[in-house]
Amino acid sequence: MNPLQRVARNPTAYRWLVLNGHRIAERLEAVLRFASNGRLGVLDLLGIPNVQITTSGRKTGLARTATVQYVPAADGMLVVGSNWGRERHPSWSANLKACERVIIRRRGDRIVAKVRLLTGTEREEAWATALAHWPNFRIAQARAGGRRFRVFLLTPIDPGQTRVAREQASSAS
Repeated sequence: MNPLQRVARNPTAYRWLVLNGHRIAERLEAVLRFASNGRLGVLDLLGIPNVQITTSGRKTGLARTATVQYVPAADGMLVVGSNWGRERHPSWSANLKACERVIIRRRGDRIVAKVRLLTGTEREEAWATALAHWPNFRIAQARAGGRRFRVFLLTPIDPGQTRVAREQASSAS
């Protein structure tokens, strides 16, 4: 584990980042993605599994891309709309909620996936999986007040791509 990974996984450092550093991280993400032609971002430097998701904007219909952390799941990947623990859901989660399919990019691979917003018991099980994988989600959830994070399951349409996503996540850990 590199020093940046240790810092990112440290609850105290993460709490500071959520409270004070998210704007810096968001700007650095944009600069790194631009400079590397989309291949490298902040989460990559931190060793956190992430993908770029592209959806149609729910209002404009224009393509919208966001970098999101993901958690490997049995039949795809989970993404959590934590939005740094802010009171509002991230805009990408509203776009995901409004669409049926998403394009996922990870290190040159392009995957088309079905999108499903999880609810009820299924959401609770996925949330427990997300917390086991990234305990710092608790810090963001506590900061979000009453907002309940949206949890989505992204399932690759080509079943062979699920294996690729899991292998990439395990190599990133």
